[in-house]
Amino acid sequence: MRSIPDDRTARAIIRDEALRLFAANGPEPVTVRQIAAAAGVSPALVVHHFGSKEGLRQEVDQYVLDIFEAMLGELTGEGGAELLDPGAGTSSLSEAFARHLPDDSPLPGYLRRLMLSETDAGRLVFRRLYDLSRHALDGLAAAGLAAPGQDPAVRAAFLLANDLALFLLRDRLTEVLDTDPLSADGMARWAPEMLSIYAGGLNAAPPQPQEDVP
Repeated sequence: MRSIPDDRTARAIIRDEALRLFAANGPEPVTVRQIAAAAGVSPALVVHHFGSKEGLRQEVDQYVLDIFEAMLGELTGEGGAELLDPGAGTSSLSEAFARHLPDDSPLPGYLRRLMLSETDAGRLVFRRLYDLSRHALDGLAAAGLAAPGQDPAVRAAFLLANDLALFLLRDRLTEVLDTDPLSADGMARWAPEMLSIYAGGLNAAPPQPQEDVP
């Protein structure tokens, strides 16, 4: 066993290593022994803290949800429309994650698996995102910045599905673009095209970068 190398508790280190392994491989194939080895503790200590792998998975789910909720609360503020408003500087959930998380964060990967899972936590994440998308669209429509469409519920779902595609197809998009779309460089390429299509359709040209004025 190695000693704990930082000021996190052994419980927090076990949780963080489980999050990393779950994000990379999915929760099912990961064993308590593998988590313990990654955390530098004994399997017995993992069981002592969490009772079982399922108990640890539930804690990881809640930890991710708490981080996610805190991030959304900070990004959207009271208005709730900032994630979809290009003028607010954060035009999508994906761009928000690229701005606030390091490139090697396991959180996007874990969220991807969570949203596709048949779990209460996965359903809760997707419902939270859809409610946010609907609220943001309603706010923009009320401000005259967007049209609600003939079916606002479908339009909000469409915007959300387009944004979540970056998470769900991240690896395949990285292969064809030679850039991780959730990295800072990848988002710098992705965001202008996305915003130009949202603003003017497929016939719209992306905005040209502004030159610095001396």
